[in-house]
Amino acid sequence: MVTAKKEKMDQIFDKFTQKNSIKEGVLLIEDTKGTYSYQNSYGGKELDSPLLMASITKLFTTTCILILKEEGKLKLTDPLSLYLDDKVLKGIHIYKNKDYSPQLTIEHLLFQTSGLPDAFVEGKENLTERVLREDFAYTLEENIASVKRLKPHFEPGKKRKAYYSDINFDLLGQIIMKKTDLSLAQAYHQYIISPLGLTHTYLPESAKDRVPSIYYKNQLIERPKFIISSGASGGAITTARELMVFLKGFFGGKLFDNSVFKQLSHYNSLQLSMTPIAYGGGFMQISLEGITTLFRGKGELLGHSGTTGSFAFYYPREDMFFVGDLNQMSNPSLPVKMVMQLAMGIKS
Repeated sequence: MVTAKKEKMDQIFDKFTQKNSIKEGVLLIEDTKGTYSYQNSYGGKELDSPLLMASITKLFTTTCILILKEEGKLKLTDPLSLYLDDKVLKGIHIYKNKDYSPQLTIEHLLFQTSGLPDAFVEGKENLTERVLREDFAYTLEENIASVKRLKPHFEPGKKRKAYYSDINFDLLGQIIMKKTDLSLAQAYHQYIISPLGLTHTYLPESAKDRVPSIYYKNQLIERPKFIISSGASGGAITTARELMVFLKGFFGGKLFDNSVFKQLSHYNSLQLSMTPIAYGGGFMQISLEGITTLFRGKGELLGHSGTTGSFAFYYPREDMFFVGDLNQMSNPSLPVKMVMQLAMGIKS
């Protein structure tokens, strides 16, 4: 049985890493206790090779917010005006000629239900288009200014509506720093990295910090300034081995009381371009039971993926964790598709 399961995992991993666009990859699968462990690698990427977490960093940001909530330092229903300057918020959410900025809450950011647009992919000069041409640094103020030039997609908290936007987590990062009097890197270290004993995980803050290279199609590009600027929404660095430790800690109650998931497990489908992903309170949810899998799957995946090919998902039905990286920016849906197939292939 074990051999058959390994052969199935090998087959799926090979299928994805043999695509022309994939130059390297790493995969680690474990259950909670570590009694089952599978690993595979391709193109020189190993379990201890540095990888860019990209949007998996949002799980770090979520962790800090949940710990601060647990410590009584904030509430998810708190308006952003309690933590952010008026000059930051004023005019950030004007929808159909009404300013909803004062109504924005921490919960809206965490659940991606603010309706705020995403300067990373929207607009004529969006950040994705620019970062493919050059490396550059940007400030939160510049990002907010870009968001204010775009149109929100709906009023905050509109029923059954969610829209994935990095600015939501960039603002959460500001709240974390405000409530802790720490830099974001220090907060990550205090609340996550140190408690879990991670030694190769960090949020880069300067040119002296190593930032892994990223593939875009056949081109290997260096974007350290951009990654450092990404902060709370996508800037952290780790390894597959340490990402596994974090993911188990996140869902296993080692970082915060995981009974909070009862409050966080309310999911709304994201914009059509991100199908089949829905979003809960700070993490993605992917159903394996819908049309995407032709109704062949069971259960759901919980976690996050990144636009550079990184992935970190928990499959509660089979108590399996999947982490790794395909390091390819041109097709961010690939890791999601691979983990979905792995989950369906590993079921008992």
